[in-house]
Amino acid sequence: MQKQVFKILAKVNKIILPSYSKKQLDLSKASKLQLAIIGWRYYVTTRALD
Repeated sequence: MQKQVFKILAKVNKIILPSYSKKQLDLSKASKLQLAIIGWRYYVTTRALD
């Protein structure tokens, strides 16, 4: 059940949130908001794959 929720969240993240890897964002120059978005996407993705 919980894994399905994270899979749905991962799909929503892919549609709504920006992809910084495609923009080749330098993590050392990223703002706090950009780092928070990256962290959130990482958290949801890892939970969806487990």
